[in-house]
Amino acid sequence: MAEVVNKEGLPARVSKGVKATKSELKKVVWPSKKQLINNTIIVIVAIAIVGIIIFGLDSLFAFVAQLVLGR
Repeated sequence: MAEVVNKEGLPARVSKGVKATKSELKKVVWPSKKQLINNTIIVIVAIAIVGIIIFGLDSLFAFVAQLVLGR
């Protein structure tokens, strides 16, 4: 069974997928530069806070483990 090929040499199902993707990308509402910067800063701050919390808990657990194991 031969696959249908369009004028670009691509299989028809791939061509339909590319067209559908282009159509969907036209519907996307892209953030402004200011929104992008603000969201990036929020993400970086959130990562830093979570990192500090994990570091603190790790240090606490290591200290408790040293006390329990007597090392």
